[in-house]
Amino acid sequence: MGFLMRIVINTVLFVAIAGFFAQSGSFYVASVGTAFVASLVLAILNAFVRPILFILSLPITVFTLGLFSVILNAIMLQLTSTLVGTDSFRFSSFGITILIAIIISICNTIISGHLLHRD
Repeated sequence: MGFLMRIVINTVLFVAIAGFFAQSGSFYVASVGTAFVASLVLAILNAFVRPILFILSLPITVFTLGLFSVILNAIMLQLTSTLVGTDSFRFSSFGITILIAIIISICNTIISGHLLHRD
């Protein structure tokens, strides 16, 4: 799946998940444009920062049988929120960030599998 396609899919996921959590205020995205910028920032962070964090956290990732990678995804989302601006893209707590990271990972896995196997 191409870089731009991942950006678009993450943009749609950010908007959809923010809409789902709108009543509770746990996850807020100001606009589709903000979601697009956040998706772009997340992609850049995943390309450059995540590999470094992955190598540094490899012992704990192995010890937890890979479950620590969910925490790394949440850290990437929190970093994205900080860089985009917490007034337009924010999470209410780190626990919600972990939940959103899990949801995004599951959705990306399903969408990637569907796009790779279509005929």
